[in-house]
Parts: sequence; C-alpha cells; structure tokens
Amino acid sequence: MPPSVVLIRHAEALHNAAKEHMLAHPDDDQAVTGEGILDPGLSDLGRKQAAELGEHLKGGLLANRKVGLIVVSPMRRTLETCLIALGWLMDQGVRVEPDARWQELWDKPCDTGVSAAQLAAEFPQFDFSRLDPVYPDKTSAAGAAYRYSRAAVLARGRAALQDVRDCSGCADGELVLVVTHSGFLRRSVAGRWFANADYRVFDFAPPVAEGEEDESARVQLVEWDLTHEHGGLGRSSAEIVEWGDGLPER
Repeated sequence: MPPSVVLIRHAEALHNAAKEHMLAHPDDDQAVTGEGILDPGLSDLGRKQAAELGEHLKGGLLANRKVGLIVVSPMRRTLETCLIALGWLMDQGVRVEPDARWQELWDKPCDTGVSAAQLAAEFPQFDFSRLDPVYPDKTSAAGAAYRYSRAAVLARGRAALQDVRDCSGCADGELVLVVTHSGFLRRSVAGRWFANADYRVFDFAPPVAEGEEDESARVQLVEWDLTHEHGGLGRSSAEIVEWGDGLPER
C-alpha cells in the first residue's frame, strides 16, 4: 500500500521577505524583489515559522503516526526548514534524502541552488552523495530535465511522485514528508496553493489500468479533509490550480 505524503512548503526565505517589503512599501526606491539573491536561506520570520511548524506537527499530525522517509529539495531554504521543523525526526533516525527533482521551477538566482560540495560544507547533517550530479544546472543540455518548460516540469513532478509512491523501505501506514517549493507543488504536483511553512496531506489515488489514462493519472493525489481548504496551519489559499497551469511550452 502506498504511503500517505505530507507536502510542506519551506518557511519564509530572504527573497520572500524582500518581495513582501516591496509590496508593502511601493514608494521605497531601495526596495528589491529578492530574485537576485542566489539560493537564499530563511529570514528571521522564516526560522520562527519553521519552529512553529515543527511543534504543530509534533503535537498533531505526527503525534501518533510514524514517518518512513523525509525528502527535501537541496536548496538552502528547504534544508533549513527541514532542520528546524523536522530535526527531531532526524534525531530519531528517520531517513532523509535530498532530491533535486523537488527543487523550484525557475532559473532565476533565487531559485537556483549551489553545488553539492558547498551544500555538504554548509549542511553536514545531510548526505548529498546521491544528489543528481547535474545539480544545480537547469539551463544546459545536461540539465534539460530541470528546465522551466511544460514537458520538463510535468515529467519531473511525475517522476518525483512515483518515487514517493513506491517508497523503498517504507512500512505500511508510514508517512513520507516532502519539504519543497510552492511553484513546483502548485503547477506539477498538487494543484494547490501553499503558504510559507504550511502543509497539505495526500493519499495516492488507485492506479488506473495501463493505457486507459495518461501517465499523470498513475500518480494523482487525493487530499485529506484535514488540510483540504486552507492547509494544515490554515494559512494557504483554498484556490485549486489546473495541473500545468502557466507553464511555457519551451
């Protein structure tokens, strides 16, 4: 039986904070969007949000449920969110896998990572030895699987979900937690909005017979009533987004 999956958006990062400041102060000539920050880490508010998320999960959803695997995007803001919110699970020996397929969509500096060697130096708590060696490349021929195009993004989402569905080493009834990004979740995984440090819980829909539906149908998700409207912390928009909405063809 496939595991249930908890999809978590990272807490507020520095580029998110910069954008919020710019929107709140439109007359500030010094305000910037934050898009030029390479692989930004969490803001002070983000660290607080991540801690609150951890306490919420520990005392609620995860109080009487076991976690078989944590998957995390190998970007600073997701790694930091994982350490702060889920570090207690890591201390218990729950397996953690950084996976490049769960990185954010775009190739802007704020959505582009740094090398595995640099990550290993900054985050020794994680094992990056199995990280796709092409990471963080999204623009060359070698990094074509991570390109910001409809075909690449949807294929990446399908592959990432299929691996979670087939979770090697997960026992029946265990959850898989994924710490990732709102754009990727919204457009190629869940079709839902996620506020910073909010989460949604899903089961995998039963697979259809081969040939009856397109490939995406084998990894469709069904959200729990617990989070269906505004997410587990009640911070997210209830709007449903069409799968693949807004993705460029090339």
